[in-house]
Amino acid sequence: MLKYGAELDVIFQALSDPTRRQIVERLSTGSASVTELAQPLPMSLPAVHQHLQVLEASGLVRSEKVGRVRTCHLELKMLNTAESWIEARRRMWERRLDRLDSYLASLPEDTPDTAAPKTAPKTAPKTAPKTAPKKGRGR
Repeated sequence: MLKYGAELDVIFQALSDPTRRQIVERLSTGSASVTELAQPLPMSLPAVHQHLQVLEASGLVRSEKVGRVRTCHLELKMLNTAESWIEARRRMWERRLDRLDSYLASLPEDTPDTAAPKTAPKTAPKTAPKTAPKKGRGR
């Protein structure tokens, strides 16, 4: 985990927002201008620009300005970093589940001779009977 550290935190923080995930999804199909990225989103252009700044700070997106148009590109290196970390976790859990499967397969199957004896169902604990309210108090 120390291998990735803060880099992963920044990536996952940037991807934690649905708008930023939508922008990354759009950029996965190719480069786009900020205006093109903002078009399907229900927010102002400055708000989209703020989301892009978070994505750029995380290293997921790179932008360049040519004339009056700012074009954004997806940086696959950072996505690959997150993918590698997720893949390592997946492999670890697959190994653990495979070991559990092997262990469970090695256990003897229950047969009528070796099955655990059935016990009688437990009854609810007895409670003290309710007592009648004392008379003579009050009016």
